[in-house]
Order: sequence, then C-alpha cells, then structure tokens
Amino acid sequence: MTANPSDLEHVLKTNFGNYPKGNHFTPILKDFLGHGIFNSDGELWKLQRKTASHEFNTKSLRNFVMENVTIEINTRLLPILTQASKTQQVLDLQDILECFAFDNICKLAFNVDPSCVSVDGTGAFEFMRAFEEATKISSYRFMYAFPFMVKVKKFLNIGSERRLKESIKIVHEFADNIIRSRMGQKVDKEKDLLSRFMSNEENSLEFLRDIVISFILAGRDTRDGTRIRS
Repeated sequence: MTANPSDLEHVLKTNFGNYPKGNHFTPILKDFLGHGIFNSDGELWKLQRKTASHEFNTKSLRNFVMENVTIEINTRLLPILTQASKTQQVLDLQDILECFAFDNICKLAFNVDPSCVSVDGTGAFEFMRAFEEATKISSYRFMYAFPFMVKVKKFLNIGSERRLKESIKIVHEFADNIIRSRMGQKVDKEKDLLSRFMSNEENSLEFLRDIVISFILAGRDTRDGTRIRS
C-alpha cells in the first residue's frame, strides 16, 4: 500500500502495463464484474479505456453537469431534503447521495433514468441494495484464509455465495433491461457511452452488461463518497 503521489503515478499511469490484475484477481471478481474495465487487462482494458475517454472528456462532463445534474438537484434532491426538513424526517444522507450518483451515472453513460431519487420513495432500490451486497461479498472473497472455501460455498450454494448469486441475478437483470431498452432505439455512437459500445456489433450482450455494471460501480463508489466528505 502507498499514498505517495509518485508511486501512484508510477503504478497507475507511467508503468500501468507492468501491473496487470492477473490470474489471482480476475477470477475472484469475474462473477460480478465479468470482463469489465475493472477486471480486465491488456487490449481489452485499452479498448474500454479509450472508448470511455471519448465520453468522459472535460467538455462532455461540463455539459452534462449544466444540463442534467442541475435539473436533478432542483427537481429531485432538494425537494426530498425540503420535505424532510418540514416533516422532521430523519434521512440517511449516504443512501440519498448514492441514489443521486446512481441516477446521474446512468443518465451520463447509458442515457437511462432509473429515478432512484424520488420524493415518494420509489425507484431502483432493489437494484441498489443488490449492487451493494454484490460489491461487498465480492470484496470479501479476497479475505479468505483458505481461498478454496469460496469454490466450496459456491458449489454448495450456501452462505455468502448464495446471497452473492441472488444479488448478481438482480444486477444482471437490471443491466440487461437497460441494454434491451436501447436495442430498440436508433444507436447514435456519439450520444453516450453505451451507444459507443453498442455501435460495434461484435460486442455481445454479456460484454455490454459487463460495461454497464463496471461504470455504475465507477460512478457510484466515487461520486457519492466525495459529496459526503465535502
């Protein structure tokens, strides 16, 4: 572990190719992340990184903030906080901001509005809880003193591996629904991140699902944490 900026630049930028995730890392997260950007190396990683960089450039992010995030704040986030203030309702701010980040990353990357942030309490909460559970259990796989126990529990479909399987099923269904909803539309590869990947007909449904899950993870686990700390 390191917090030295020079070391981080060396590992994550200058010599990134010398630090692959490798055969120990990728199988552990494969059930959840598949071959997404956080669980791939080499040319597959480069392809996803290059494609994403076109969408997440400074200009596109600035335009998105001006056009969408401002609306999201004024029409959804602030009304929830205002209502809670009037009724003296206790809110879990982390949950609210996770939903806020989730809605925005879905709009930015996939041009889909899950409406997780809503005054009436409806939205994609089942997916959010399943996503959180899948993330947590997948991470715990690295902590086993005897890694073979993961395979045993998975084979027997018991304990945390059973819960992981159930959570991943919900996550996959949500991601598949996003993709299918877009397949019936005219694909404009310049419109959003998912469209860029869908414009390549060689990309399978499974690979597109991995893309969706990985970028939801990217948006969810960075943006809400930053807001809470600020």
